[in-house]
Amino acid sequence: MINNIIAGRYKIVEHIGRGGMQEVYRAEDMLLDMDVALKTPQIGQQSKRFKASAQIAAKVNHHNVAKTLDYLCVSGVDYLIEEFVDGETLEQKLDLFGILDPHLGARVLHHLAKGLLSSHRAGVIHRDLKPSNVMVSRGVNVHDLKITDFGIATLTEEFFDEAAKSGDITRSNSGTIKGALPFMAPEMMFRRPGENPGFSVDIWSLGAMMFRLLTGEYPFGVYLEAAVNVKNMNRKPWPKFMTNKAQFSPLAKELQTLVDSCLNYDPIRRPSAEQLSIRCQELCYLAVDRKEAIIDRFIQNGYSGFATGNDGTVFFSMQSTYGVTAPDSGENNRICFSSFPGNPRSRAHPILVLKKKKS
Repeated sequence: MINNIIAGRYKIVEHIGRGGMQEVYRAEDMLLDMDVALKTPQIGQQSKRFKASAQIAAKVNHHNVAKTLDYLCVSGVDYLIEEFVDGETLEQKLDLFGILDPHLGARVLHHLAKGLLSSHRAGVIHRDLKPSNVMVSRGVNVHDLKITDFGIATLTEEFFDEAAKSGDITRSNSGTIKGALPFMAPEMMFRRPGENPGFSVDIWSLGAMMFRLLTGEYPFGVYLEAAVNVKNMNRKPWPKFMTNKAQFSPLAKELQTLVDSCLNYDPIRRPSAEQLSIRCQELCYLAVDRKEAIIDRFIQNGYSGFATGNDGTVFFSMQSTYGVTAPDSGENNRICFSSFPGNPRSRAHPILVLKKKKS
């Protein structure tokens, strides 16, 4: 596939991903001189509804949704052209952060809600919303958040319909379904053929995603364990670290309330994307860029200290750190934070300990 030119316009540059239903390539649009994401169904996943899916997804136009740009069929092979996002997924971001602090979490939730609102207004249900389907900028910021794969929304519906015919979608061996289960609404998980759950399935998935991002844990576990726990209404509790510091507790509690509402078992009682967007507008969260630094030394018996990065040295207090891992002068000496004016040093807040870089 590499260097192949599709329809005389899209030159395949590299293979960048593989999902349960599609192959993803970075391609050069030689007409417009820009990179695009070229997606094609995996062998055995061809569908007459692929084109219909593209036509529906093309109606969604929002900066928090990766735009569907084109659809074509060449020699019997379907291709979907989508906006290319040069970044990493929210799932990959957890490899750096471990968890998101309430300020980063509120920012992510707000942008996700706005993206979903745009798609739901266009009549498009994602059905497979999860951290690996959301792209953000690289590094310690979460800029340019875009929900991807709306372009296979209808294809996903057809796939889940087929799985439901077996009588128990949760026991499917499909990698697509296994990956979706931790974030799948109960009415999707235990649906019967012919049942068509509505927009609220995306709201549940959003809630499950946010639980994962804020705690580092899946709310109901993974794979078949997730199905069992969803059926038994056995959700993991919110960890105490989220609210044990006064600097984070108010916003953390508001986020917990919003996520709890998304994970309501009654679809009617879940907020709509519009209601969720409005509630997110009322959240008071920091949207200041994040920086990265290495701890130099501690003072005041370890109560505070200094850290140095590319933008100089900042002062920090341990009360501004968030999560279960405390910064130290050893393996946990790499932190990210927002910087605020101070004298003689700028102040860092909030602070997350970054996970150790893989060798």
